[in-house]
Amino acid sequence: MKNKINNYDFLVIGAGLIGSLTALSLLKKKFSVLVIDKNKDIPKDTRTLAVNANSKDFLKKIGVWNKVKSEPEPIKKIVIKDYINKQPLVFDNPKEEMGNVIFNRELLIISRKILIKQKLLVEGINIEIEDILPNKKISIKGKKYLFKYIILSMGKRYQNNHKIKKFTFPSDHFSHVGFFRHSLKHKQTAFEIFTPEGPLAVLPSPDRYKKKSTFILSSNKNFSKKKINSLIEKYFNTTHGSIKLENEINKFEIIPHLSINKSNEYILIGDTLKSIHPVAGQGWNLGIKDIQILENILDHHDLNDPNLLKKYYSYRIIENTSYLTFTSFLNYIYESKNPLSNLIIKTGFKALNKFNFLRRIFIKQAMGRSKLI
Repeated sequence: MKNKINNYDFLVIGAGLIGSLTALSLLKKKFSVLVIDKNKDIPKDTRTLAVNANSKDFLKKIGVWNKVKSEPEPIKKIVIKDYINKQPLVFDNPKEEMGNVIFNRELLIISRKILIKQKLLVEGINIEIEDILPNKKISIKGKKYLFKYIILSMGKRYQNNHKIKKFTFPSDHFSHVGFFRHSLKHKQTAFEIFTPEGPLAVLPSPDRYKKKSTFILSSNKNFSKKKINSLIEKYFNTTHGSIKLENEINKFEIIPHLSINKSNEYILIGDTLKSIHPVAGQGWNLGIKDIQILENILDHHDLNDPNLLKKYYSYRIIENTSYLTFTSFLNYIYESKNPLSNLIIKTGFKALNKFNFLRRIFIKQAMGRSKLI
């Protein structure tokens, strides 16, 4: 019928990883969902994801984890070192791996294939956000739709408008991301090294020989490939053996932010809602927490509840603000390099090494199993 209006519960704008997983989660709960994206092709992305235990549980529940073909690499130990303390922090959990490393693009392809198969993804759609409102007729490729809720999952680079205010934390940092081969096995250990140049994280990458790792170097300095190779050799020659960087190194601007939905008309999720400094390695996992909180609210409240959006934001503001503040502060005190900062850092290391209950809290937090709300 020419004038037929298609009624849906949710429209998800943005078919990136968090947007696609949000749609699959809502679909699993029997809601009607449509996803639109301006891109027709899946972006090239060679990066990995550090999937904590909670996020793995979520991916299993919605039926995508078992479709990952590249065998996920478990993280069985986390080691934190710096240039101030002699003794490192070492965390392990014999009962269960603390996380897994998988390829970002592979998970995105799996998720989008499911949406395409069920005819829930419309690609090549570039619509101004101001033109899309809940319970207002929207035309998409010649068809008319009504949506009860609009979910925005457009990443961190969308612009401010009169309905969404983005509070950005000042930052001149960039992250350098890539892979390297090494002669010794990585022993499924993740490292966070606070170097004078900036935090350097190294994670075991999926590889049949266990001799490939991925790195994230965050800094306000510009690094050549030669300089990055020297830095990794300096800190990982003992644990990983001889080092050889792979050719492609990507550089990304770090823009920590928190967004507020002033109009109460959209559900912001993932990097559209917030982004944090990668020093904690939890940014993507917080996006999964966004989806889980939305799930929980929908389990306990009617879809027509006028306070549904307020409940969602009131739950997320606590954890998101906590992570944003903590990661920004942690990066700041290491960059300050003054006696007070050094004292704070030494006290933190000493407490984590001395008190088992603090170590248990850290492990639960790293696994995504602790609750701040």
